[in-house]
Amino acid sequence: MESSWISLMPFLIVIPVAVLSKQILPGLFAGLILGSYLKQPSIFGGIKTLISYIENNLLNINNIRIIIFLYVFAGLISLIKLTGGIKGFVQMMGQKMKTKQAAVGFTWLSTLGTFINPNFRIVTIAPIMKALLERLPLSPEKIGFIIEVTSNPVVVLVPIATAFVGYMVSLIDTALVQVAINESPYSIFIKSLPFNFFSFIIIALGIYYSYFKDFGFKKEGISINNSENLREEEALRECLKSYEKDIPNKPWNLILPLSTVLSATFFLSWWDGHFQTDNFFEAFVKADALGVMLEAVFISLIVTIFFFLAQGFSIAKLVTHFIRGGNELASVITMLTLVWALSAVSNDLGFANYISSHLVGLIPATFIAPAVFVLGGILAYFIGSSWGIWGLLMPLGVTLAHQSGANIILVIGAVFASGTFGAFASPLSDNSVTLCAILELPLMKYTRLKLKPSLIAAGLTTILFVIASIILS
Repeated sequence: MESSWISLMPFLIVIPVAVLSKQILPGLFAGLILGSYLKQPSIFGGIKTLISYIENNLLNINNIRIIIFLYVFAGLISLIKLTGGIKGFVQMMGQKMKTKQAAVGFTWLSTLGTFINPNFRIVTIAPIMKALLERLPLSPEKIGFIIEVTSNPVVVLVPIATAFVGYMVSLIDTALVQVAINESPYSIFIKSLPFNFFSFIIIALGIYYSYFKDFGFKKEGISINNSENLREEEALRECLKSYEKDIPNKPWNLILPLSTVLSATFFLSWWDGHFQTDNFFEAFVKADALGVMLEAVFISLIVTIFFFLAQGFSIAKLVTHFIRGGNELASVITMLTLVWALSAVSNDLGFANYISSHLVGLIPATFIAPAVFVLGGILAYFIGSSWGIWGLLMPLGVTLAHQSGANIILVIGAVFASGTFGAFASPLSDNSVTLCAILELPLMKYTRLKLKPSLIAAGLTTILFVIASIILS
């Protein structure tokens, strides 16, 4: 379909509907309905188009892998809760973490063991920190911000053993082939990492907000209604304490499953990739990262079930709580499905091509990198997907850089930085949605709260790309 201003309409209604309804799902669904009817403007044709986009994106191999991983891992976390793993680990860490600074430090240090994938980090660390919040005077918004700062912005900077590396390198490879550049895509990827300025700046801001400035919703004065709410919350806490009395205190019921996931992921990443190369580090790049993560979580699930059965937990209880835990992410899975479908229909309507074509002619060659970052950041904010934006902009950015004589590595860094911004700042990001679901934060309110540091980082990133473009031109 030829791109025009009509391609903007689906995304233009997503945010207003989401703000008015205070829910992201109605906005996504409204955008998908509009996009489907723009693609096939007939009573039944629009519905058929809508269903086909949902079906096609659910059948996508990477998408279904993400859904299975999220469901299985959420079920595994539920089993860990049931068997006292989180309770035991929290009590063990609680004896060591007596202050807010210690809890914040633990959140940062946990990145070392959970950098494989942003959602993996979130579903691993967020439940633990949520339990610790009951003991320490920390706002869930601050903990959520730290977890997000150390999720997507960190993962994109790690050159091995992540779910992103293989995809990012494959995009560079495809783009280089299109412009007939015969260089190692992995070496280009490594060279582009220092130019993901947004990641470095938002991580620095994360440190600032962690130790030097408060971050959270402003607390209102206590009214009669607030007092009633506090009494209700206190009663709820008492119920939870009563419930937790029946839960054992076994930190190894968390340590073993997570250690198994991590060790299996590292080993399988090397094992899967070593058949294609003799180089140890390149083997991690060649690995099918999403497939490896899925295999690792299933291995951990099987080992964990036998470990819990040996402790006397009944299989019926384990199955019930596994399904219950997986079902808790039903809203997240629904959101992801709608985001994928909306991105697909908007792409078919020519959304990215329309915006790109109307800006490209206005951009001097020296400023292609900052323009690509700004353009990609805007698109990524409305799409909420770093992978989607990288896939859309990488061929365009590399082609523009090649034709104009701009620095290709800098432009590649700009593409990756723009997607990182969108995945971090957008209310449509699966990272934000998953985090808010676990920490029980209002999604729209939380994303508005972190928009200020996001825009500060984006502004500084744009300035750095302008400076780098002038220096490297």
